[in-house]
Amino acid sequence: MNHGPEEEPGGLGSDELALRRMMRQAVEEIEPSERSLEHLRRAVPARRARKRQAVVGLAAAALFIGTAVPALVHVTNSGGGSDDRPSIAGNSQESQGGSSQGKGPHSGQKDTGKKPGKSKEKDKKDKKSKKDGKGKGGTGGGGTGSPDPGASEAATSPICSAAQLGATGGAGPAEADSKVYGSFRVTNVSDSSCTIEAAGAVSATAQGAADPAKVTVVDHTAGDAAGALPDPSLEASPLVLQPGAAYEVRFAWVPSETCPTNGGEPTPDPTPTEGGGTPDGGSNDGLEPQLGRADGGVLDGSVLVSLTAEAGSPSATTTVPNACAGTLYRTGILPAS
Repeated sequence: MNHGPEEEPGGLGSDELALRRMMRQAVEEIEPSERSLEHLRRAVPARRARKRQAVVGLAAAALFIGTAVPALVHVTNSGGGSDDRPSIAGNSQESQGGSSQGKGPHSGQKDTGKKPGKSKEKDKKDKKSKKDGKGKGGTGGGGTGSPDPGASEAATSPICSAAQLGATGGAGPAEADSKVYGSFRVTNVSDSSCTIEAAGAVSATAQGAADPAKVTVVDHTAGDAAGALPDPSLEASPLVLQPGAAYEVRFAWVPSETCPTNGGEPTPDPTPTEGGGTPDGGSNDGLEPQLGRADGGVLDGSVLVSLTAEAGSPSATTTVPNACAGTLYRTGILPAS
């Protein structure tokens, strides 16, 4: 009866047992050298030491990474740190610079100054600040201009209302050259300051024999026929009026013709000679050129000059007598003394 391959109690078959016997027989004649045991006694501790060194190195590397990463993040966020504390950098530069006095550029000393890029950038900022300060009315020393007090006050004062203002006007006698000068005065009659932005409207209305088509109103300019009016550069706008303060609008009537006579023919305005006389040697009291009274019969004409404040009220009027044709020159806002 065939029972198949015999088996050992250990569970190995006959083939495995045969292989084991063959392997044992193959190594029976192999013997360890005399120094094998000594080699093993040295090699095992050395291997254990290398393992311990590797473990310690890994731990040290982990510790280094754990401390270096936060420091790197801090330096990156602080932007280098040198520009954030200029007082420390300045003290350091001053102390090192003092020890290098008297040495030439090739003395081997380390350069402790700021970086060229930083210095140029700072110089550009300083020049820009000084330029801005000068353009805005500043002194130029601190780089920041001080605001104009008048402009600041005008910005905080409200626009003058009609109820806050009062107006008066008048015209003087004719000059030797037949020109008539006058003015309007607008006063802040309230108990609070206000701002005037425009002088108001000036009109000239022909009356009687005056010809409306020959009566015009123009702004005064430098070098025009109204030479006695203040220079336009003295005008101020806007102007803050304190309680009781006033501004003026001055005007000049420059006639171009005399009033017509009963015959309906006006005569040109004679040009007065030096001293106020007429070309024929007669006297001239200032009204004769405009009136032409030598022969009588001159028609009565006048010009009514009025000023209406910017707020629409109040208004003031004055009359230029014996005026029939000409030009009214007017100024802007003139601060009144």
